[in-house]
Amino acid sequence: VQLQASGGGLVQAGGSLRLSCAASGRTFGFSCMGWFRQAPGKEREFVAAIRWTGGFITYADFVKGRFTASRDNAKNTVYLQMNSLEPEDTAVYYCAAATVWSDSSTYGDAGLYDYWGQGTLVTVSS
Repeated sequence: VQLQASGGGLVQAGGSLRLSCAASGRTFGFSCMGWFRQAPGKEREFVAAIRWTGGFITYADFVKGRFTASRDNAKNTVYLQMNSLEPEDTAVYYCAAATVWSDSSTYGDAGLYDYWGQGTLVTVSS
């Protein structure tokens, strides 16, 4: 399994970016896909997760309705639309895939995920 994240870049505060994560390999075994981020000097934190078969999406509280996760199973790709970006959103964003079916309450736990992409850098200038 390989996960390829893309779409990061430099944007001004208030702007938008859409991140993509293309999966290849044995994707039929996925249970959910997650987005995490890690800012300089900080620990990795959960951003959003979406069940691979659809029907459930969850977000971190700080998203505050600004981010939207979606998926296109035909393309084996998940997306993270990020609007109203703030300088505090500056981080490397990672996508991850889990293969173990578990309660959705665990989707924010990085330990749930088996595969990780390489990350894409998002920089928000003030």
